[in-house]
Amino acid sequence: MKSLLIIGIITFSTTIGLAQQGQVNIQQDNRIEDLLDIYKSSNENHDYYRIQVGFGSFAKAQGIKKSVEVDFPNLFSKIDFDSPTYRVRVGRFKTKLEAERKFIEVREKYPDAMLLKPKKST
Repeated sequence: MKSLLIIGIITFSTTIGLAQQGQVNIQQDNRIEDLLDIYKSSNENHDYYRIQVGFGSFAKAQGIKKSVEVDFPNLFSKIDFDSPTYRVRVGRFKTKLEAERKFIEVREKYPDAMLLKPKKST
């Protein structure tokens, strides 16, 4: 019992005595911050391909949106007002290829769906 206590004390004191402490300093080029700012601003202004699945009155648009959320729960869906109707649009696709693949799938359930191109910013 005495030897076990001595071994425990030696192990504890060795661990505390040999523990290393340090400080980490990260030095990075200031241009990295500039690049990150450019990247963030380009993502904010980026338009996406979207799929319009239906339109009509607000009540009809809400019904379509609920139906879409059940059929495609992993797609972002939104009701947009474009005078004089409300339009239900789904997805936010960065590339045309990605949008077209999902469009084929959506069109099977919603035959009137349309693939919308991003608006060109001027």
